Amino acid sequence: MGSFRYYFNTLERGKRDREALRHWRTTLNPPNHLEIIQSIYVMRSLTIFALLVDVGVCFLGRKRLGLLPPTETRASPRVSTGRFPQRLDHFSHVDNRTWLQRYYVNDEYFDAASRDRVFLQIGGESAASVGWMTFGSWAESAREYGALMFMLEHRFYGESHPFADTSVENLRYLSTHQALEDVAAFVAAMNVEYRLADDVKWILFGGSYPASMATWLRQKYPHLVAGAVAASGPLEAVLDFSDYLQVVADDLRSHSERCATNLGLAFEQLADFLVPGRDASVYAYVDGALDLCNPIETSLDAPKDVAMLHEMLVDDNFAAVAQYNKNYNRAVSVDDLCEILVDEDAGTVLDRLGEVNRLALKRSGKSCVDYKYDNVVAQLRDVTLSPSTMMRQWLYQTCTEFGFYQTSNQETKVFGDRLPLSFFTGLCGDVFGDGFDEGVVAAAVATTNTRYGAKDARVTNVVHVHGSFDPWHPLGVTRTRDDASPAFLINGTAHCANMYPETDGDPEELKKVRREVHRLIGVWLSTAKSPAVSNDGSAIPIVAALSLMLALK
Repeated sequence: MGSFRYYFNTLERGKRDREALRHWRTTLNPPNHLEIIQSIYVMRSLTIFALLVDVGVCFLGRKRLGLLPPTETRASPRVSTGRFPQRLDHFSHVDNRTWLQRYYVNDEYFDAASRDRVFLQIGGESAASVGWMTFGSWAESAREYGALMFMLEHRFYGESHPFADTSVENLRYLSTHQALEDVAAFVAAMNVEYRLADDVKWILFGGSYPASMATWLRQKYPHLVAGAVAASGPLEAVLDFSDYLQVVADDLRSHSERCATNLGLAFEQLADFLVPGRDASVYAYVDGALDLCNPIETSLDAPKDVAMLHEMLVDDNFAAVAQYNKNYNRAVSVDDLCEILVDEDAGTVLDRLGEVNRLALKRSGKSCVDYKYDNVVAQLRDVTLSPSTMMRQWLYQTCTEFGFYQTSNQETKVFGDRLPLSFFTGLCGDVFGDGFDEGVVAAAVATTNTRYGAKDARVTNVVHVHGSFDPWHPLGVTRTRDDASPAFLINGTAHCANMYPETDGDPEELKKVRREVHRLIGVWLSTAKSPAVSNDGSAIPIVAALSLMLALK
């Protein structure tokens, strides 16, 4: 589909760099296994990710959880890139295979005298963005508290690929369970590599899926992690996530009831027009109104094509805008969409839906909507690292861990009824094979909640921050149950809003929460201890990565 094409064309600018890195990774074995790669490659990567901000990062047209990369950044000679030798399988005593995991480090604010404060931003379901190393509220806290800053890329995303392709056989090593161990091993190894103090305090930062990871790491490894800032973390896995589009509908209603009503009428009109036997002029009207790449008349008997069309119209046009509404100078807001939908002079309600759709096409550089289901499946089946980079991986995680399927099963229909659960679980089987059916996905979701505790996870020194506009907030902790882990639900704000720097237009409540998070970090740094090495510098038992590093030398 077009969003894939735009994404691939943008990444092509960094193709030579990626090929050089792949050669380096497969042919060289640097003696200290922590090769630092400076400047030019980092800044090229930043350029690539900055270009992705306005279209977001999506699979299917469905946005990932996604912490978007910064739109502004500041170059610093103190920011560098490293490669950490990571175990492939942390749960096997006989599999000693390793791979190189990318990370960024910024020592600009580091208090080299005390060496006892470290901030780590956890990478998620997209490439790590070097822009975050000098940007955002966490960087402002690092400057005040004298912290060393790291960002660790998630396995199988960005440049951190254990294998040369993403076959199902290889993807079985892609899981949150393994990724949490990656972070623990990295923390322990950096304590030694940077000769950090015995009582070093690590504060984790995560936005979206990494916010859940930060929470679970503090829960599992309190001796390694002193505290965690979890922005917009969906702690509960759920198969049928119909609440997502319910929140989007409520976001539209925050503008006016008429906005949501007219959108519902537009999807009703579309459903009425997609009945076989209509006059050809009706189908031609739909093609033109919605800028379709292929005549809709050819898909009237293909329910998966029709569902994919609805998926793209709903997600690219409304969900993506609502999820990041007004986040740090975002170009298009829910209010902008609603002004089109309530404009009685802008044609039929379907015409107005078409105008909203053209905004999304323009932002993504596309000329039409390629809604053909088989085209999307073919791209998601592609196991090469490019062009299947990241969309295939996140789909795999939804099929094997989380679900998170944003169905149209709301009681009041604003987005039609063409997105049932079977559409999403069927995609798992169509992309990854017959073994990935709805029963398997449901069992995987249950396992995730059993393993981590969903919204009932008991943990201290974690602050949970959500926005009421964010469609993911129903899956997170939004009210304080324990003063040791406070929660904030900020009215009118969107996904990960507190992670961005303050702007004049920010609501006062958002500014207040940022200040409170900053204060809590200071409390954790003053009182919490997370010893990771003994006084003589030898590793504690949890640090399997250190013995691995010694073995590789």
